[in-house]
Amino acid sequence: MPFKTLDDLTELTGRRVLVRVDLNVPMDAGKVTDATRIERILPTIKELSEKGAKVILLAHFGRPKGERVPDMSLEPVAQVLADYLLQPVDFAEDCIGQAAEDAIADLSDGDVLLLENTRYHKGEEKNDPEFAKALAANGDAYVNDAFSAAHRAHGSTEGVARLLPSYAGRTMQAELEALEAALSTPVRPVLAVVGGAKVSSKIDLLENLVGKVDMLVIGGGMANTFLAAQGINVGKSLCEHDLADTAKKIVAAAEKSGCRIILPSDAVVAREFKANAENETVSVNDVPSDAMILDAGPASIEDVKKAISEAATLVWNGPLGAFEIAPFDTATVAAARFAATLSADGKLKSVAGGGDTVSALNHAGAAEQFTYVSTAGGAFLEWLEGKVLPGVKALEA
Repeated sequence: MPFKTLDDLTELTGRRVLVRVDLNVPMDAGKVTDATRIERILPTIKELSEKGAKVILLAHFGRPKGERVPDMSLEPVAQVLADYLLQPVDFAEDCIGQAAEDAIADLSDGDVLLLENTRYHKGEEKNDPEFAKALAANGDAYVNDAFSAAHRAHGSTEGVARLLPSYAGRTMQAELEALEAALSTPVRPVLAVVGGAKVSSKIDLLENLVGKVDMLVIGGGMANTFLAAQGINVGKSLCEHDLADTAKKIVAAAEKSGCRIILPSDAVVAREFKANAENETVSVNDVPSDAMILDAGPASIEDVKKAISEAATLVWNGPLGAFEIAPFDTATVAAARFAATLSADGKLKSVAGGGDTVSALNHAGAAEQFTYVSTAGGAFLEWLEGKVLPGVKALEA
């Protein structure tokens, strides 16, 4: 990989290491409701601490837009992080200036300090050079362990990386290695499963993937748009009819590059969108005009499983149906569990990411067996779209 990792960061005793992490965790009444992102950054923090570094954490929380919003303070997260680290985590009321300097000066070797929300400063999102210099003044080296923020050219993700010796943390390293293995240098055949509600949000993604993968499963509401583009009546289903030409262009590009597109052949339809709504399974050619497609049918599930069994590498983004409500989670759960089993058996390298994707895989009880599941939303999607991520580019040696 074209960047340095913690393996290259030696003689750490006493050195001040700025570590960009993702602590933008869901909270309710001051309590963290999902600590996945906290758990992901523990290896990097522990390694640096155990090697004697003074670990100084940079992170954002919410969107305070350059103002000090009390409800968006990182202070409550410091104690949660301490509980997971099994060691104290100090907190500074600012990420630059005297408050940060004083807190850093009090650190002993191996101590961990969390600085206040970087987005309390307008210079963070503007990637203001002076703000980046103020951040860099507090460190001797910089480590980025927040892939989920790497698609933003902000002061704490890109600006400071230009000013200090910079390295990828263990989570960032694992993410980039997994993505590299999934699309840049994959073992073929490569299958991409792309689902979700709308084609409009994933046009760039689909256009990039059809030139890189051997098979592409399109599911969820997105599939309805592709079916409609073929002249199929999808009834009252979620469908972007105005994107018919876009869908046709993607299909044509896939044919040109030798990518096989797999669409549903049957569907589970209902007249109302609610849990356990009365439903029936029909051919996609026989969708009643007053019904909506809410999941792929059993024949389509078998088609997806067959494609997964033929693949050596799987990239997954988005559910295959309305997985949030039973029984319209059937296709997503069946396909996810099938991929998980093959991954656990060493027959498939599977990489998944995106908010709904992680929720769907957790719902299916399949996430743990996938080769790698990214907690990044926008960054994962932009990487799949083939875009350069500023936070990653800044780490390149």
